[in-house]
This record gives sequence, structure tokens and C-alpha cells, in this order.
Amino acid sequence: MMDTHIQSQITTEQFRSYLNASFGYKEYRAMIDDLLAQGKTTGDNHSEAMIHYTKMNVTRMNRLDKTTKLIPELSQALIKLEKPQIWLVLTEAWCGDAAQIIPVISKMAEASPHISLNLLLRDEHPELMDAYLTNGGKSIPKLIALDAETLTEYFNWGPRPSDAQELFVELKQKYPTDYMKLAEELHLWYAKNKTQSTQKEFAQLLMR
Repeated sequence: MMDTHIQSQITTEQFRSYLNASFGYKEYRAMIDDLLAQGKTTGDNHSEAMIHYTKMNVTRMNRLDKTTKLIPELSQALIKLEKPQIWLVLTEAWCGDAAQIIPVISKMAEASPHISLNLLLRDEHPELMDAYLTNGGKSIPKLIALDAETLTEYFNWGPRPSDAQELFVELKQKYPTDYMKLAEELHLWYAKNKTQSTQKEFAQLLMR
């Protein structure tokens, strides 16, 4: 879900501080593996359910790392980028949407020498998350695209493509107390969509 018009109140110095604390995709994956080996996940909740979600997300990310191919219009938009950008993304290992989205974002960054992907854990950076709420909620993943030189915001995106966001709202009404059923239907949508909606939205953003 894209939002190209709202500029947050985060200052340049704050963005620099966040970037200094950030890490790359490979570091993120290694951190998750290390935590799971200790019976933990990111954040403070290391319950059996959260560990289960994290293990499922590793499987999802492994699959997407191997199978995701960028659509032609997105590849062209990436090739045409001229100014370096920093993509700062808020995430957590237990988040199912993050597992479906961040491998695709990583593929985009790999395809362009002008994109640097930098990840941060949401719960360790509440001030940044509070500046990028979705309908008042701390939904992730949330991507903030910055000019690499000035750290001016180009756009922000997340937590999911518009089609999935509309479905999510419908499912919340359909299953107000059954998160497992909601998540099952949402991830079924992701599986059928095969990252197409995410890629098309980013192609549109980059071509602007």
C-alpha cells in the first residue's frame, strides 16, 4: 500500500542514527537463524506461538529467495534509476507479511546498484514506527525510501500491497477474533499472487 505524499517529522539526524543501527538482508536472516537456535525470535515475546510463526516465516523467505523473479516493468524501472536511494524497512522475524514482502524487496535492491537496503526491528525503534503508522496501527513491514545524499523522503510503502490490504480489512471483519483463520486466508492470497501485486506497485512508484 503506497503513500507518496506524507512527509514524516523524522529529522535528517534521526534518519542517520537509524541507518547506523540498521543491518542488511543477509544479516537479518542470520540473526533470525541464530535466535531460533536459542529458542527465541525478535522482540520480547518468545512464546511457542511466536517461535512457530518465525519458523514458518523462514520457510516462506527461503522459498521466495529461490523463486522470486522480477517482472519486466519493475526491472526496467530499476534500471532507469539514476540517483542513489536508501530503503529503510521496519520488520520483525515473527511477522508473516514481512516474510512475504522483504525477500521481494531484497531482490529489487540486488537488481539496482542505486538501492541500499537497510533493515530495523520495529520494537527497538518505536519513535520511527510511530511516525509511519497505518490506520493508527504499527503494521509492518514499512519501507521508507530516502535520497541517499540528503535523506529526504521519496516515498513510503507498506505494510502490504493494496489488494492484500483490502483483503486484510475484509478478513478482520469476517474473523474479528480468529487470527489464525485470518492469517491462513491472507497467506493463501500471497501464495496465489506470487509477489505480482507487490512488484507492480513498486514499478509504479519508481517510474514516478
